[in-house]
Amino acid sequence: MRAVANAGYDTWVAGFRGRAAAAGIDQSTISSAFRTAGYLPGVIERDRHQTEFTRTLEDYLAIAASDDRISTGKTMLRKHGSVLSAIEGKYGVEANVVTAIWGLESRYGARRGNVPVISALSTLAYDGRRGAFFESQLMAALKILQNGDVSTANMTGSWAGAMGHTQFIPTSYQAYAVDFRGDGRRDIWSDDPTDALASTAAYLKRSGWKKGQPWGVEVRLPKGFNTKQTGRGTKRNPSDWAAQGVRDMNARTVPNHGAASILIPSGAAGPAFMVFKNFTVISRYNNSVLYVIGIGHLSDRLVGGSPIKGAFPPDAQGMTIDDRRELQQRLTQAGFDTDGTDGVIGPNTKTAISAYQRSIGLPATGTPSPALLQRLR
Repeated sequence: MRAVANAGYDTWVAGFRGRAAAAGIDQSTISSAFRTAGYLPGVIERDRHQTEFTRTLEDYLAIAASDDRISTGKTMLRKHGSVLSAIEGKYGVEANVVTAIWGLESRYGARRGNVPVISALSTLAYDGRRGAFFESQLMAALKILQNGDVSTANMTGSWAGAMGHTQFIPTSYQAYAVDFRGDGRRDIWSDDPTDALASTAAYLKRSGWKKGQPWGVEVRLPKGFNTKQTGRGTKRNPSDWAAQGVRDMNARTVPNHGAASILIPSGAAGPAFMVFKNFTVISRYNNSVLYVIGIGHLSDRLVGGSPIKGAFPPDAQGMTIDDRRELQQRLTQAGFDTDGTDGVIGPNTKTAISAYQRSIGLPATGTPSPALLQRLR
């Protein structure tokens, strides 16, 4: 992203310098941090046009626990096995769980973000939509610089200021980041992921992680099950759920891992999950139900767990994920590249559908349908 001149931003920064100094940030840190900082209109564009729809669980898991992400994750577990084992020994958080967060947050370090954090946070704080929040993150970022954990040039991250291998926002970094390598810096930015992985484990441990306990298990609900009981607000012992006929996917009673909730994120016709305290712990990292299930499921798959066994209902167009994958495959074979065949209808697939529709004289809606798939067969 490129910075542009903005007089209002410059005035805001001048005022913020005084607030930062009053909060204990020394002048050398402030001057160094803002020497190359600037207003980033691209950050505001991203903030205004965040994805407004919520993916289905089926689509989310097709991305979060894709074959590639599972395969790469297993490789990373082996490659970093010794350090992950040491981290697990100190913090009591399983290596596969830490690795799953790493995989989902930055594709195992491949996508850590390259936006200057001071520029991004100051732009968002000046913009004002969530000004107080982003000013607090900017203040925290300056304290990180003052502490010497990273240089201004190397403090890069996402457009919203999330940093490093596991995408810590500055206040979370201050609260939970650790110097596991013992070099005097809590370095979550370098190619070596050690401090970032340890910091993630420290975050989960401080949030109440229980080693040896599952985040949740997929379950079968009995016919006639009262779905009004579902949701994170209702907790019962597994034995109570068992008395209602709830079983795991092998028809066994779920062991007592403590009070549990039943979640049906795809509705009564989709998969169901019995979730425990560790589900809530992961939600401290990101409170989205889909995110937590994504992390939990990916962590299970990294150590040989099975795919989701429950069937997902068709989408609004009446298509299953296999239908959508076939549509992508046939579009690509016809010369309209969808850039992947994961069954998730994203911008690339919609563009390919529109191009195909125009080529055969149909209105370019970009919408998948069984009729369109049939036409491609």
